[in-house]
Amino acid sequence: MGVISQGILGGVSGKVGNVVGASWKGIDYLRIKPSNVANPRTEGQVNQRNKFTVTLEYLQPNLGFIQKGYKAYAVQKTEFNAAMSYVLNNAITGAAPNFTVDYSLALLSRGSLSGALNPSTDLTTAGQVTFTWDDNSAEGNANATDKAMVLVYNPSKKESMYIVDGADRTTGSQVVTIPNTYAGDTVELFMAFITADSGQVSNSVYLGSGTAS
Repeated sequence: MGVISQGILGGVSGKVGNVVGASWKGIDYLRIKPSNVANPRTEGQVNQRNKFTVTLEYLQPNLGFIQKGYKAYAVQKTEFNAAMSYVLNNAITGAAPNFTVDYSLALLSRGSLSGALNPSTDLTTAGQVTFTWDDNSAEGNANATDKAMVLVYNPSKKESMYIVDGADRTTGSQVVTIPNTYAGDTVELFMAFITADSGQVSNSVYLGSGTAS
């Protein structure tokens, strides 16, 4: 128990909560007792950090795409933080310490707009990826003026090439130019749609991986 001598304005001797009072050469002083810190490197904490790192490496190259794709979820948080939360909780797989991203679950956009019909990709032409789809502008809440959002993610280089205001839904194709340095690399391919006023987006769809030419 701590003792306050000479009233409230006097020195403190002993401990009061986490405050320790003492005297040195006639001078009264206070110091804070260091708090006990739990082991910051428990297995659970290390695993969570590893999952966080894997998620961050996946999402950082796709920031511009995410800012459009997660706009509806940026409520008291950024679009990036909303995407981090979703992917971290829904798309990280594997056993510690080898966590990976399940691209089929790792949505880069989320929304109720009608998605792409029969989307596919072609990587046979050097320096480009061609995305194609069927026109479904008369179905659901799709619009003829919806714009294609297409993305080519290169995990080995931690880079992406993407277009967020591409061809109209009725056009049926969009080409993404990729650097020559991507040749021979495995790339991951994604597609979504966004309305002309950017008010709505569809869920992104994972179109698989391919080898860049």
